[in-house]
Amino acid sequence: MNQLGNLLSPERVTFRPTVSSKKRALELVSELMAGGADLSASEIFTSLIERERLGSTGLGHGAAIPHGRLKGLDHAVCAFLKLGEGIDFDASDNRPVDMICGLLVPAQSTSEHLNILALLAEMFSDAEFCERVHAAKSGREIYDLLVSWRQAGMEKAVGPSQ
Repeated sequence: MNQLGNLLSPERVTFRPTVSSKKRALELVSELMAGGADLSASEIFTSLIERERLGSTGLGHGAAIPHGRLKGLDHAVCAFLKLGEGIDFDASDNRPVDMICGLLVPAQSTSEHLNILALLAEMFSDAEFCERVHAAKSGREIYDLLVSWRQAGMEKAVGPSQ
């Protein structure tokens, strides 16, 4: 299990919700993360929106990583949406986004925040991984893909362990 296994639970992965806007997607991600943190969805949403105002977190290739920091949070938490249809997220490649991985970290966790963002950016720049997420048939399947991402890549690169 990779680092995401400590931040994400199957309950915070939503499969094919109907979302028509970036704002609604951020609200839904905030609601999911509130379930894993002792904070309100509105506090989380405010943090995510403030970060989006600095520049879109849409990476391209259909993925976005909205993220923020919050005082009062004692551990990082993550949530994932695999939308039924892509939405405009002001992504760098101007393509619709249908994979949204929200991240929230404690206000003082600068290096942890950057390490997790680097992992997520690498994950969502892996075209084969993104294809597997798009082909997934359930939230649980996506959860399993997310938390086993590095192992799957390593096994493929070096062969299965014996």
